[in-house]
Amino acid sequence: MKAIWYEKTGPAADVLRFGRQDAPVPAAGEVRVRLAASGVNPSDTKRRAGWIGLSMPHPRIIPHSDGAGTIDAVGKGVEGVDEARVGERVWLWNAQSGGRPFGTAAEYAAVPAAQAVPLPDGASFADGAGLGVPGCTAHYAVYGDGPVGGKRILVQGGAGAVGHLAVQLATLGGAEVIATVSSAAKAEVALGGGARHAIDYRREDVADRVLDLTDGAGVHRIIEVDLAANLETDVAVLRENGAIASYSSTSGPELSLAYYPLAFKDLRIHFLQGYLLPSAARRAAVRDLTTWLAAGQLEVRVAATFPLAETASAHEALESGRADGKILVEI
Repeated sequence: MKAIWYEKTGPAADVLRFGRQDAPVPAAGEVRVRLAASGVNPSDTKRRAGWIGLSMPHPRIIPHSDGAGTIDAVGKGVEGVDEARVGERVWLWNAQSGGRPFGTAAEYAAVPAAQAVPLPDGASFADGAGLGVPGCTAHYAVYGDGPVGGKRILVQGGAGAVGHLAVQLATLGGAEVIATVSSAAKAEVALGGGARHAIDYRREDVADRVLDLTDGAGVHRIIEVDLAANLETDVAVLRENGAIASYSSTSGPELSLAYYPLAFKDLRIHFLQGYLLPSAARRAAVRDLTTWLAAGQLEVRVAATFPLAETASAHEALESGRADGKILVEI
């Protein structure tokens, strides 16, 4: 099969290789998927770059955890998979993680059967390839601290891949959403996803605007894209007993927490890792994402698509910070 791989960490153009290697054979309990699209996430580029001391856990890695395609073979044996799944359109989660070296930047991928989720009729492979990491992360960020009906939620970065899905998921759950964005165009994206208000953090004081929009009461929860950059604002606008669900802190990975401002409001910080959802949270995310996608209530925004041979360019596009939506590789 054609595939992208790396055998050492470093810049995308230096370490990513395009060529052929043997297609995987599904083991008992696995399915093999003929991939149509592969999703690129920040976690994929950070692993490839060796970010914050991330090492090579395998001699060779085919990157990317997200993807979508069609099952073309199933594993045999005691834990065999029903052959009726052959021909089924699916979306994948955690293809390259948890000790698995070979992800979706290839023509084929073999994954445990439960990690190949039926893709609803009418949904595209591009939709499916954008669900795994951003969709499950957004769902856990929104619902990991309980139902959101009737609550006010601030989504920091409401036009990003995770943030835009979080806006939609919180709105579908009955929350009133305020989103922060960096431009008028991104404000339209957040408002289109269901946000009641969009605040341009480059032109407005976020804390002042949130408190003004909530008559001084603040918000119940915050979905956070950069905790180090926004912690002071988050503490200022959270109500007592509020919670921050943080899935990234790129600007300050070594975070210094100010104890008393957090303690005096009895605030909680929930650090998220989209690859490590508890089983119940994963099942809920997979169920809701698939259901809402099937109902046409969920939009996966695609910023750019690259051919497999140009996966290095896809990584560079994501790392540029200019992508407004999901970066995909077309297989």
